[in-house]
Amino acid sequence: MRIIGVDVGGTFTDLILLDEERRQVRLAKVPTTLENQAFGVLAAVKQAGADLAGIGAVVHGTTTTTNALLERKIARVGLVTTRGFRDVLELGRRTRPKPYGLIGSFEPLIPRELRLEVSERVDAEGAVVEPLDEEGLRQALACLLALDAEALVIHFLHSYINPSHERRAAQIARDLWPNDYVTVGHELMSEYREYERGVTAAVNAAVQPVLHRYIARLEGELKAEGYRGDLLVMQGNGGTVSARLVGEAPATTVMSGPASGVIAAAYTARAAGFANLITYDMGGTSSDVALIQDGVPLVSSEIELEYAMPIHVPMVDVHTIGAGGGSLARIDAAGMLRVGPESAGARPGPICFGRGGSEPTITDANLLLGRLDPGRLLSVAHAVSLDRLRARLVETIGAPLGLDAEQSAAAILRIANDKMAGAIRMVSLARGHDPRDFALFAFGGAGPLHAAALARELGIPRLLIPMRPGLTNALGCVVADLRHDYVRTVNRPVAQLPEGLAREVLSAQIAEGERTLARERAEVEDIRLLHRADMQFQGQSHLLSVELPGVAVTREELQRLFEQAYWQRFGVALPEIRAVLVNLHTAVIGRRRPVDLAALAPAEPAASLDAAQSGARRVWFASGWRETPVYRREALPLGAEFAGPAVIEQLDATTIIEPGDRAAVDPIGNLVVAIGGSG
Repeated sequence: MRIIGVDVGGTFTDLILLDEERRQVRLAKVPTTLENQAFGVLAAVKQAGADLAGIGAVVHGTTTTTNALLERKIARVGLVTTRGFRDVLELGRRTRPKPYGLIGSFEPLIPRELRLEVSERVDAEGAVVEPLDEEGLRQALACLLALDAEALVIHFLHSYINPSHERRAAQIARDLWPNDYVTVGHELMSEYREYERGVTAAVNAAVQPVLHRYIARLEGELKAEGYRGDLLVMQGNGGTVSARLVGEAPATTVMSGPASGVIAAAYTARAAGFANLITYDMGGTSSDVALIQDGVPLVSSEIELEYAMPIHVPMVDVHTIGAGGGSLARIDAAGMLRVGPESAGARPGPICFGRGGSEPTITDANLLLGRLDPGRLLSVAHAVSLDRLRARLVETIGAPLGLDAEQSAAAILRIANDKMAGAIRMVSLARGHDPRDFALFAFGGAGPLHAAALARELGIPRLLIPMRPGLTNALGCVVADLRHDYVRTVNRPVAQLPEGLAREVLSAQIAEGERTLARERAEVEDIRLLHRADMQFQGQSHLLSVELPGVAVTREELQRLFEQAYWQRFGVALPEIRAVLVNLHTAVIGRRRPVDLAALAPAEPAASLDAAQSGARRVWFASGWRETPVYRREALPLGAEFAGPAVIEQLDATTIIEPGDRAAVDPIGNLVVAIGGSG
């Protein structure tokens, strides 16, 4: 089977075409076309020389919904809610963007004039207190249409426990609304917390028209080029969904790009024999880090895209910071060197790209320090001399700090590495995990440049660098399974749970997931089920996620599992306090045919390590400048071992092996690096 995985990033659009039968791989890396991502996808297909008529599946990771939200390029949305609750989305949790001082602002996704109320009321136990005013609902819908609302949200109080009013309102709305952009709160997320549920529904409605138009346009372009298969779209939970269904819940595609990289990391690590990983994806605009335990990425429903925008649909738990290859370095008003979060992006890009960039970036610093080859940079419009780069670094960074160009570049890397190490601490130490118990899986176009320094800083003993680091997110699209997540609020003390309630809820969610997989008509080998519970001690608000062994879980087992998770997280045992079962989650995963990663390994490696060496150059390390051998990644023999320092170059990334480290090439082409003493 021939599969295309294509991932759109902030700077580049990456494509992998994997032909398993012929054991061939074609790669493409083109600049992202921000004005219309479909153009970049088609350009990547063309660069790879792909004949779409012979492709069995195209799997697409897109930043369309994420970018639309961050840039507020969204649809005009109207909201109908319970009388007295139109301002829930604006009041939120009464937190502030900044912890000190009355500064910062927040603009809800739906403006107040488009948030209308109707009379209806269901109490917290699910009993109807006031019936739905159907005539009032029709008047509200007419008003929203007159105000040019394109998409609609129906969000009633306590609908997660009794959705009858939302269901009836949806029937009426779908008869009157001129399009299919109607989001019904409980259908997307049957979970308590009115604010989070309302924001999630608002996010869904805001991006629904945007994603629908983009996917329809892309499908049309692919079909015009001869593609006859089904387009699959990556979701934030690390699974895929058919393009014919993705428009029903587009909020699930938010953060799908970072999720695909984590899925590829888990898949690759399992094949390489690694169970516990910290993933580190450094691209052009940001760095994403995540945790994988026992081969399974951590998934959370508590993701907040930005201040006051919690999206409570299951997503791979990724922590993102503004530190990528294009992150800008500057001196702030206090005279301190800062790196990011502002980025040069794809346009104009770093200074060395020659597209008009004038502010130094992390990429410029790596280039000046010999860690990158000026002749191998992608998407360079006009060559920029190192002398010009040095002069600009001294002018903007060196002069205010009293540093020369090389010292300025080294300072930029030190600040950037410190930020990225902090992000890794957030997903490990801050959650009770010791980084020394994990390997660091480094990918992205810039990840392997910095990975060894980060591992040394954090005491991580080994690096795992995949065969195609800069195309790992695209590989994630190739290997991802279909996945659908469901959640239902229970919110009862464990001791008071009716026998069989958990089994009933989980079984219903399994049935719904299996029906959805059947609607997709995608080929799957089998179905895998994952269950977990959100729990808390009675009287607390903090939730802990607990993995469940199956649907037949008893009250005693729930209590024990929660106490075990609490001890692991906090190191405290509180047996006298009873647990509360808040939510039950089910993931229904349609497993696609496995992909043989050996196809990514070099087809014709060199006969020896010496034959794989392409030259040598001076490279800066923390201990100073070293004359360093340079190797071609695609020529490294399987099983080869060598000591640092070394530079390993390939189309999509450059890897730095620091002095004191030892690298080996495993049977499927991954680099396994043992971190040694200080370099």
